[in-house]
Amino acid sequence: MDGTRREWLRNAAIAASLGQLNAEEMQHVHQQAAKEKQAAGAYNPKALNEHEWKTVARLADLIIPPEGSEPGGAGAGAPEYIDLLCSGSEEMSRIWLGGLAWLDAESRRRFDAAFIEAKAARQTELLDLIAYRKNDTPELGPGIRFFDWARRMVVDAYFTSPAGVKAVGYKGNVGQAQFQVPKEALDYAIARSPFRGER
Repeated sequence: MDGTRREWLRNAAIAASLGQLNAEEMQHVHQQAAKEKQAAGAYNPKALNEHEWKTVARLADLIIPPEGSEPGGAGAGAPEYIDLLCSGSEEMSRIWLGGLAWLDAESRRRFDAAFIEAKAARQTELLDLIAYRKNDTPELGPGIRFFDWARRMVVDAYFTSPAGVKAVGYKGNVGQAQFQVPKEALDYAIARSPFRGER
């Protein structure tokens, strides 16, 4: 990896850890992963081992499941996105590797299997526990903080990928003869307005 690309990934990972990575930078991460897939025929993880990679892919699909022909988080490139950012930052790598280790340890404690090896219902059961801050305890706290982080990163990865952009119906920078706000959006805004009854 050349110095410029390594520096960009490091800076992107720092921005992501601060919640300051913009959509253009997120798309750049996807483009970098696509280049690497094209050059090697497949993406080769840089920061995650095979077990961690599979766990991230499973988490991504549990956070954003595939629907019909539409890919979920894994199919949209979340594992590549996360691995690339982890490869550019020791701090990001520590967050993910520590979180994945916690997930495996808790899954083994509860179900006698690493997270990726547990039954789907058990995986969901564990994620349901750490999905809510109201469940915060000294034992679950690290998992709750990690899963909050993981959800945000998977959602960022998904909605800045080509599949996610398509899912939201973004048409790009194209000219339009007129712009019309969809009726559903207007109805939603009016229903939430404190002034809805005033005329």
